[in-house]
Amino acid sequence: MSAALQGMLTREELEREVTQGRIDTVVTALPDLYGRLVGKRIHGRFFVDEVLSHGMHVCDYLLACDMEMDPTPGYAFASWESGYGDLHAVPDLSTLRRAAWLERTAIVLCDSRDTADGAPVAVAPRQVLRAQLARAAERGLHPMIGSELEFFLFRDDYRAAREKGYRDLATSQSYVEDYHVLSGTFVEPVIGAIRRLVDASGIPVEFSKGEWGPGQHEINLRYAPALEMADRHVIYKLAAKEIAAAAGTAVTFMAKWHEELAGSSLHVHVSLLDDAGTPLFPGGGPLEGAPATASDSFRWFLGGLLTYLREFTLLLAPNPNSYKRYRPGTFAPTGIAWSWDNRTAGFRIVGSGASLRIECRVPGADANPYLVYAALLAAGLAGLEERIEPGPAFRGDVYGAAELPKIPHGLSEAAAALEASALARKTFGTGVIDHYLHFARSEAAAVAARVSDVERARYFERV
Repeated sequence: MSAALQGMLTREELEREVTQGRIDTVVTALPDLYGRLVGKRIHGRFFVDEVLSHGMHVCDYLLACDMEMDPTPGYAFASWESGYGDLHAVPDLSTLRRAAWLERTAIVLCDSRDTADGAPVAVAPRQVLRAQLARAAERGLHPMIGSELEFFLFRDDYRAAREKGYRDLATSQSYVEDYHVLSGTFVEPVIGAIRRLVDASGIPVEFSKGEWGPGQHEINLRYAPALEMADRHVIYKLAAKEIAAAAGTAVTFMAKWHEELAGSSLHVHVSLLDDAGTPLFPGGGPLEGAPATASDSFRWFLGGLLTYLREFTLLLAPNPNSYKRYRPGTFAPTGIAWSWDNRTAGFRIVGSGASLRIECRVPGADANPYLVYAALLAAGLAGLEERIEPGPAFRGDVYGAAELPKIPHGLSEAAAALEASALARKTFGTGVIDHYLHFARSEAAAVAARVSDVERARYFERV
């Protein structure tokens, strides 16, 4: 990644900025299993003198704990029995950039390595994606990906939302504002600040728009190589929350924050380049049922996505709330099909020529992008290896097509599909798959143990 991109920093530039007092803090972080950034705020001089060359140490429970930071029993990777030791977090200087939304601050992401032998930690989300990218590179394939993230903006700040028990929250608008320019103007002090400050932090922004819910918005980032896109994605989410909080508001990236409103999606646009940077999806072969032509690589990659989606859904929809988004008539998919420019399909094909790409509409905004991209690559590469044809494009309303295979109805169904997947264990390794199965099932058990507002409303008086 070139330092010429606005906001990106080289090692030498950071050293100069720290020496001259323009940067005094470096947020040094790694993505956890949820895709959250966890780490330390390191004083700029100490970062330059020590951490730049040697990295830092953090507790290995960061890759084996839950949302509440409770150490979770049952992981082979880290446990009370092993004493919860350290892992070595090594800064990836290609991610070093200004955090323009924070005063005198830079941010850098780290790779997780074993403290004994320096080996990459296989279950770390960045390494899960790196492993699939290495497999693709062996075939001369280089994925380009774009994340489209939706979120809701609230008038309440995070403290007020907690004090209300996350009930009766006031969204920033009272009506569906999909594409509404006037409505967008009302929230421009927050949404515009996110656009500008993220763009100034080495994360190029395309646009913002209102979405299909009151207070729902989308800010699109420029596409990039897969690992860079995942890094941009998680830094952007952190920035959006912190910018909203500074403005006295809050945003949520929950897949389904309210049962009566639209869910928030993560639409992932995927294409492939060869070693020379030439797009591999365009071609002269017909696409049955679609007004376009495409290469064998396109068809087989798409065929793999269709064939193996159910087996990998857990990596795209990681918690119980994720599955509440899959409802007919909500622009969230329920059936596994591909179609041309059709928003009812799980895989929507758009673009032409060099811009021909696959849009996967299955993940929600809550997903961990490293795992999403890795799963899509694993499925697509299997399609290329097995030369899986995708069949004809579906035409019409996918919601009404009872004959199509369905996205798993809940986390337990998705977990069972991943557990039984021979491809998943072959591709990711049994240790990685077992780690993420335990993570998902532990999350489900924690949520299931809680008494919900729905239960109180239904049973408190009348049961």
